[in-house]
Amino acid sequence: MSLRYFNAAGAWEDHGEDHDPETHLIPRLLRSLLVPGETFAVFGDDYATPDGTCIRDYVHVDDLAEAHVRALARLQAGTSRIVCNLGTGSGHSVREVIECARVVTGREIPA
Repeated sequence: MSLRYFNAAGAWEDHGEDHDPETHLIPRLLRSLLVPGETFAVFGDDYATPDGTCIRDYVHVDDLAEAHVRALARLQAGTSRIVCNLGTGSGHSVREVIECARVVTGREIPA
């Protein structure tokens, strides 16, 4: 079985996540809201994308876990081989993620 992830995002509801230091876009973005006057640093603005920032396909960890369960069930049912990309098929740029966080939180996020 080969399950190829794109960009895993989110946390399992009951357990959360802990990265030290934090390197992931969404948690860093949301943490920047906790520091008054903080400007969120965007690294890279020269990509060949509509807004110049990189585009990634984010897939939630719950969906990845579900894909594993389903793939294992298929293997147990007799499927001999599974090769699958795990993603949404739709990418979002860094600036789009920032705008989404602004909408969801109702707060300005200087970037």
